Amino acid sequence: MFERPVQRLIDELSRLPGVGRKSAQRLAFHLLNVEEAEARRLAGAIIDLREQTSFCSRCYNVTAGVECSICRDPRREPGYICVVERAQDIAVIERTREFAGQYHVLGGALSPIDGIGPSQLRIEELELRIEELRNGGAGNGAVATGERRIEIIIATNPTIEGDTTAMYLARRFKPFGVTVTRPASGLPVGGDMDYADEITLGRALADRREL
Repeated sequence: MFERPVQRLIDELSRLPGVGRKSAQRLAFHLLNVEEAEARRLAGAIIDLREQTSFCSRCYNVTAGVECSICRDPRREPGYICVVERAQDIAVIERTREFAGQYHVLGGALSPIDGIGPSQLRIEELELRIEELRNGGAGNGAVATGERRIEIIIATNPTIEGDTTAMYLARRFKPFGVTVTRPASGLPVGGDMDYADEITLGRALADRREL
């Protein structure tokens, strides 16, 4: 329908989450009509994103270095690990100012119908972190103590997949002698943490319950 360069951009934009064909078409023609410098800034930002960022070697948050700023922060308590599905969920929780521990990004949630099992998520990496803490490792330079309490807060989305993942992690890690909790009710069932306001999410974290 359109010239090849325009159609190619529409095709690529329509692959983005939440962008349909009509939205992709509007975006493509917007970019066609803006100043060239503005279009190049956008292209450069995308290239920089791909070339200058990676995933934290400890928690799998997005970082421009080997470890993210949260894992490097000696003020964070490594004995409290908040488990989330995606890296962007960390920003949502950080806005509540209710959590001072560290994070672990699973990379999704268990979904047998989609072929996502435990081996497709970063569960073994979480197990290694727990073992390190149990053996006295502190991770980010904090002082290790053999009496440290270890708590895993499972903040997966309140969906069927998120709840299934939470129950699986609880069964897997409770035999390790760690406390496994889940944020209290208050988050919309079947929803996404992106849409939770800071007050509701903060209260859910503060009133978390043990699984």
